[in-house]
Amino acid sequence: MPAGNDVLKDRLSRYRQIKINVIGRKSGRTISIPVWFVLDGENLYLLPVEGSDTQWYKNLLSNQSIRIDARGPKAEFNAVPITDAKQVSSVVARFRAKYGASDVKKYYSKFDVAVLVRMC
Repeated sequence: MPAGNDVLKDRLSRYRQIKINVIGRKSGRTISIPVWFVLDGENLYLLPVEGSDTQWYKNLLSNQSIRIDARGPKAEFNAVPITDAKQVSSVVARFRAKYGASDVKKYYSKFDVAVLVRMC
């Protein structure tokens, strides 16, 4: 694994929020969005706040390239949409464990999809 990813993973282990950059499906422009995440080994999980209705998620369906920005260290990866209900539930459980069930309930309105970013 490149040293840059080690630095990125170190930062991710210390932060609660990162920025992701996706390419707009209509505009073609780079769009930057702050998001919560869960890092589990080589896997970074994202949970769109409005599920499949979330704009950045819709953009990822058109172009799966995603840039992760952890306040300095950045890297580009391919995102993999997760639509299997059991896998999405597993990601939701990880978010509840990290951020607390009440905050997840407060900020997230739909749990039909998630996103996996493999950092290897």
